[in-house]
Amino acid sequence: MFRLWAKIIKNNHLIKDTVICDDSNDTRTHKVFRALETIAYQFDLGKPVWLDVTVNELKKYAKTRFYQDNFIETIDFDFLEIQVLEEDMY
Repeated sequence: MFRLWAKIIKNNHLIKDTVICDDSNDTRTHKVFRALETIAYQFDLGKPVWLDVTVNELKKYAKTRFYQDNFIETIDFDFLEIQVLEEDMY
């Protein structure tokens, strides 16, 4: 089971959150991309752009934040954070 937690933070307060679960046999990268698409849809956001820093943070810490620089449109929160809670162990 792959689980990813997403939360929107504004002024150090949790505004929205969701957990996305994925039981497919896809790669970790595909699961993260698919989960981020679902999150963007649920939170009514444009898909954020992956910058080098966000990719590196996710690889190193299994957690990253998307700030205004990652979005084309203006956002009304401080950041969107995603964190991998559980990964498949093969």
